[in-house]
Amino acid sequence: MKKGLLALTAASLAVLAACGNGNDKDPGAQASGSGDGSGKTVELKFMTWGNQQHLDMYNTLLAKFNETHPNIHVSLESVPFADYQQKVSVLAAGRELPDLAWISERMVPQFLSNDILADISDIKSDSAFGIDDFIPSTLDLFTKGDSLYGLPFSTPPSVIFYNTDLFAKAGLPTPNELAAKGEWTWDKFQETAKALTSGTGGSKTYGATFFRDWKTWVMLPSYSWSHGSDIFNADMSSFTWNDQSGVETLEMVRKMMFDDGSHPKAGEQVSFDAGKLAMYFDGYSYVSKAREIKDFKWSIAPFPSGPKGSVPMMGQAGYVVFKQTKHPEEAKELLKFLASQEGVQATSTFFVPPRQSVLNSDAFLNQPNNPPAEDIKQAVIAEMPKAKVQPGHVQWTKIDNEVLFGLDMLFGQADSPSNILNQMKEKIDPLLAK
Repeated sequence: MKKGLLALTAASLAVLAACGNGNDKDPGAQASGSGDGSGKTVELKFMTWGNQQHLDMYNTLLAKFNETHPNIHVSLESVPFADYQQKVSVLAAGRELPDLAWISERMVPQFLSNDILADISDIKSDSAFGIDDFIPSTLDLFTKGDSLYGLPFSTPPSVIFYNTDLFAKAGLPTPNELAAKGEWTWDKFQETAKALTSGTGGSKTYGATFFRDWKTWVMLPSYSWSHGSDIFNADMSSFTWNDQSGVETLEMVRKMMFDDGSHPKAGEQVSFDAGKLAMYFDGYSYVSKAREIKDFKWSIAPFPSGPKGSVPMMGQAGYVVFKQTKHPEEAKELLKFLASQEGVQATSTFFVPPRQSVLNSDAFLNQPNNPPAEDIKQAVIAEMPKAKVQPGHVQWTKIDNEVLFGLDMLFGQADSPSNILNQMKEKIDPLLAK
């Protein structure tokens, strides 16, 4: 996503009002009626880190919201993900937060600690909303004690996007075929990446990359998880990625970059959609961009397995209402609509839905230009119970910076994986104690 702030305002969508009649039998299919009934225009701000396709989808969805809530106008704002958490903190300090926003799993601990999220627990007792339709584990992140502070809209396990044509050209079995036989291991992945690497210079095709950008490292811990290890201990009081599995993770990246040449070096701009990557690790939401690929066939596959099986990273994102809102009831009405069955069905174009009724629907599986439904079932639905949610901490921004500093040393071959991870531990353990 381009740097800077992209602000889009949903044009004043005043349409004929029609209050919800409560006769919809589908769980959460329709939000209830609007606001305070005074007819006064209410302006709400809704902040995301979405791309243009996401914003277009929300503008269409908001038009439907305005059919039953003509007095509520919503402006959409998008902030690059890399800047998002800091942006929210700055807005909170200046008491300029939006009314509603996206929030990711890594942000929840800090925002709960800062006490800026509104308690939306009363939504649970709204039978028309259908909270029981949500996969129970998807609500855990947003629950503290008996209180609910958000609702999920995206619960994707990370997947591997792969260029089917390159596999066919090389005469290699696909990751899906190998996974079905229990042969899609980390060793097999590295061997396959090396075999699929070809060419030099600008014409080079790489076997794989773990990095969406050079500030996003969240795909790497899956190696440790699949070996029964982790980057932190159970209560997140100690950094443990400097163990054998952590060293093996960084050694794998180093070997692929500098020995095999099967992974781009830091700073290289190599994209999957340009056909220059055989395999690309990312969240399922990248499917929105992959659907536009016309020059080659592609699909998705589960992560490689270790002794403990495959354990992908589970990204979670949800909607929250901020305490600072001047329009709490209207903001909750919008939240209920976006998280309703109708709302989740619309957003499932891009995101793995948290509602069971939508996750198992043909509408989700058979979106235009989707990968084959059987591959989605194998790489997404079957992997969800195995996935681990990315850890979060009130000091996450500083922890993230220390990991990135260490990875920069790896990319620059400034030190060994073991020494780099030990230095990370020295810097991160004091942060965990705060």
